[in-house]
Amino acid sequence: MKLIDEFKAFAMRGNVVDMAVGIIIGAAFGKIVSSIVSDIIMPPIGLLLGGVNFTDLKVVMKAATEANPAVTWNYGNFLQVTFDFLIVAFAVFMLIKGINAMKKKEEAVPPPPPAPSKEETLLSEIRDLLKK
Repeated sequence: MKLIDEFKAFAMRGNVVDMAVGIIIGAAFGKIVSSIVSDIIMPPIGLLLGGVNFTDLKVVMKAATEANPAVTWNYGNFLQVTFDFLIVAFAVFMLIKGINAMKKKEEAVPPPPPAPSKEETLLSEIRDLLKK
């Protein structure tokens, strides 16, 4: 039972759970960005380049025969994945930049001064009474 207890303690630590949530959200975010790139950004770019669909761009290295399919170099798919990566990287950069800006604002606010202790309050009262 010790092994199970150790694994449970490891798996339930805050960092591991936070990392798991981050990976799951990151995977979902990646799908959203891939859809944005392939469905929204790339069609207008392909239209500007003469109606080209980037995922269909390829160089046939060996033509297909009856027995074997064609051997192709699919550089269009590589371009599509590269665009996906660049947009995801830029989105993460902007997110981190925003988080850092919020942290700087939090750090810039000085903490309120501590309340005077009972002794200081008593000494202030004595001082004020002596002045009168």
